Amino acid sequence: MVVPMPNPTKDLVLKLMGEKEKLESRISEYGVILRNNDDVGMHGTLVDADGYPRNDIDVFQVRQARQQIICLQNDHKALMKEIEKQMHKLHAEAAEERAQGLSHKASGMHLEDDSEMSNTSNGSCASSTALAIAKVNMINPGSPAEEAGLKVGDELLEFGTINCRNFQKDLNQFGIIVRHMQNQRIPLKIKRGNQHLELILIPKTWSGRGLLGCNIVLPDV
Repeated sequence: MVVPMPNPTKDLVLKLMGEKEKLESRISEYGVILRNNDDVGMHGTLVDADGYPRNDIDVFQVRQARQQIICLQNDHKALMKEIEKQMHKLHAEAAEERAQGLSHKASGMHLEDDSEMSNTSNGSCASSTALAIAKVNMINPGSPAEEAGLKVGDELLEFGTINCRNFQKDLNQFGIIVRHMQNQRIPLKIKRGNQHLELILIPKTWSGRGLLGCNIVLPDV
């Protein structure tokens, strides 16, 4: 059994993602206050035609909610910048680790020719489409996953920056990408039967649960 080494950067990313979700939850809670006050939003007027505070809403509560939302949104913006920074660091560390692993592997072998060296250094993941990293086993109708063209049984070869070279058999890696790339384009490479396809998936809120509306599992062994 291989025990994964601790990764402080990955742990920090997961912690930051948790803080991001808490911030978004608080922003949503204050948004409910604005909706409950005649859906006044962030810019709706708080005075009547005569210039007096409106008596059909709680003006004080609305002002407090708006102020909190502004502060939380600023915190959210700063947090997203830090998440992006740590994500780049995480991918750089993974690339360095792979390079070191290949170097150590090559140094311990007697390779007869350049062809053998190429095959050995890349192992079973000689190309980005060699191995499936995950499989789709459920798609919800009307979901972002369905809009992207994903189907049950599709094998994921690449999911954004995740491929068979850096996938650690941890489905949380997909969650990190999805949350970080909400409302942004994630390029996918999939295998469907004998076909190799390229799709674009955009994680976003929709009428169902989650940002994708599909279920991803590890591929069959």
